Amino acid sequence: MTNENKIAIVNSSSFGKIFPDHLERLNKLGEVKSFSVDSEIDGKTLAETLQGYNIIISSVTPFFTQEFFDHKDELKLISRHGIGYNNIDLEAAKAHNTVVSIVAPLVERDAVAENNVTNLLSVMRQTAPAARRVLDDKWEERAQFVGHGLSGKTVGVIGVGNIGSRVVEILRYGFRCEVLAYDPYKTALEIEQFGARKVDELDEVLVNSDVIALCASLNEGNYHMLSEEEFSKMKDNVYLSNTARGALIKEEALIAALENGKVAGFATDVLEEEPGRANHPYLAFENVLMTPHTSAYTMECLEGMGDKCVSDCEAIVLGKLPHTVVQAVSHYVN
Repeated sequence: MTNENKIAIVNSSSFGKIFPDHLERLNKLGEVKSFSVDSEIDGKTLAETLQGYNIIISSVTPFFTQEFFDHKDELKLISRHGIGYNNIDLEAAKAHNTVVSIVAPLVERDAVAENNVTNLLSVMRQTAPAARRVLDDKWEERAQFVGHGLSGKTVGVIGVGNIGSRVVEILRYGFRCEVLAYDPYKTALEIEQFGARKVDELDEVLVNSDVIALCASLNEGNYHMLSEEEFSKMKDNVYLSNTARGALIKEEALIAALENGKVAGFATDVLEEEPGRANHPYLAFENVLMTPHTSAYTMECLEGMGDKCVSDCEAIVLGKLPHTVVQAVSHYVN
């Protein structure tokens, strides 16, 4: 068994670092190696880099495209170290008999939802700049950091799936917010059970919300769903928090809204192109908080994510289908 399997861990900054037993279990299956590649690497080069590796544990990048699979016929499994899979061409994976699995959504639910609200509160209360002022030994300047409260505000939640539904619960029952929820894939009854009111049009969220939380998965239909037109409809001094995908927002439109004061504060854990750097235009604004895609980085969540990926690998070497697959067709599965 061990001679037949080579496992590549690709672009993961956390797998095996905190819970070494995950690596110990993988090493029993075959050769294991970690790779760090450019997030925009082309498919052919990626396939050549991973030549001979027939199992991959992958982060949110790189992109496993049609071109990648056309040069990677020996690949049994891509196990996503996360719940999103928009970086994988599922049809190409199917054509090349590669199983694609994800972490069970409940593993990330609390961690990501909590961080959406944590980052939002940090921006609304100006926590980060106030803390920096203390480090500068300027405690007495604290009157510069009068923030806004979250309790009782009208909050729009865009995307009420696994994580968005938990954000709704926290806002409604923790902060007594009136929550307007926009999700065309959910019924009013599904949304109401979490404490929100379903709205049928995105405009209703944009026009009425003091705060907007982005929790939607990324697809072809919602790329840059918040652009110039959408920002123009929002209330003045609106706050935004994004722990979903950076490409839901058109960056240039948000930068303009920060410049003209339409957006009072923006908290984001994600960018359209990651990793972000210190010269990113968002960081020119004091009222922006950017974190490095760490919403799932709790001990509890990372342990569960790692367990799931290792279990996926253990299953596929036995010819069994892992749990929580998004592409299940493969001649490698009995």
